[in-house]
Amino acid sequence: MANTTSAQKATRKIERRTAVNKARGTRMKTEIRKVEEAITAGDKQNAIASLKAAEPVIAKTAQKGVVHKKTASRKISRLTKRVMSMA
Repeated sequence: MANTTSAQKATRKIERRTAVNKARGTRMKTEIRKVEEAITAGDKQNAIASLKAAEPVIAKTAQKGVVHKKTASRKISRLTKRVMSMA
């Protein structure tokens, strides 16, 4: 347990930030899953719409430092490539 007041406050802040970051990561994964489900179903219009919704969420997650900028870029790139290569 933290001994000083400032250490106790730091612990509280860390807990809040962890919860927020976890929520952001979960939201990103959910958006990615929606795109992948549309790709699997073969629904190109739905996949494009899902991708347009997912891109800003993934970018924002990287901007906030939950995932690395290049990781987010790679995820967006690979999803876009898969959507555009659909018949």
